[in-house]
Amino acid sequence: MGTKRFDRKFGPDLLRELPASPGVYLFKDGDGTVLYVGKAINLRRRLQRYRSAGRRKAQRKMRALVREAAVLEVRPQESERAALLLENELIRTLRPVYNVDGAFYFLYPAVGVWHRGGQTMLLFTTRQAELAGLPADWYGTFRSRRRTREAFETWVELLSHLGHPEPRSNLTWLPRAHGVRVAAFRRLDAAVVELLRGYWGGERHTALGELAERLLERPGARDEAAAIQEGLRVLRSFFEQDIAKLRAALLGARGNVAFLPQDERDALFIEARTSNGPDV
Repeated sequence: MGTKRFDRKFGPDLLRELPASPGVYLFKDGDGTVLYVGKAINLRRRLQRYRSAGRRKAQRKMRALVREAAVLEVRPQESERAALLLENELIRTLRPVYNVDGAFYFLYPAVGVWHRGGQTMLLFTTRQAELAGLPADWYGTFRSRRRTREAFETWVELLSHLGHPEPRSNLTWLPRAHGVRVAAFRRLDAAVVELLRGYWGGERHTALGELAERLLERPGARDEAAAIQEGLRVLRSFFEQDIAKLRAALLGARGNVAFLPQDERDALFIEARTSNGPDV
């Protein structure tokens, strides 16, 4: 039944006419709305899988697309790299209903550090563009909102041992925006602020060791040694899995910068991966 439906909708000669080369394919409904964008190293072989999709659970999505689509558009590309970049751009701009990965780039978070006089602020947001007027140093964007928020909150907790937390009610001048988390501290040593910047920017691999040494000097932190140790573990994991990889990708493509807009992140990592860059 699947083979007959595929041939009836898209033509019995389609696969024969397709190149065995990289490309992108788009399933569209009767109104021309894109339902799904896919990438293939071998277009003919990849779409053959849709034609012959059986009743297995793993092929349910393929069967659904063939059933719901009215048009199958194929765009051959000169290389797998070009196909990856085009797929990413189409998913980012069209947000097809059947695509999940890459469709929610606008949720990629950034972290900002702002030091003014005796006050230091740490900001977490998925709407950095709305705060672009603030003179903060921005880092990211990162792909995982959950992991980034966890690292952000861990820093907030550890910094509470090194400075004096500032109530949000004292920051009335700060613009309020949805999706923004702000933590402010007074009397935070300038060297600690540099640790913050070095950590989020991926430039200071020793930041956590230096942070641990400073925490050991505080009796309150020593009393919570187990929690401090766990916090440092969380930060180390985030640094290795997220910050360091973003830093390597940025250095390879953009130079010594620490921030990348949300809508450019996925393309950067595709470029890094297909150019024999870091394993991202």
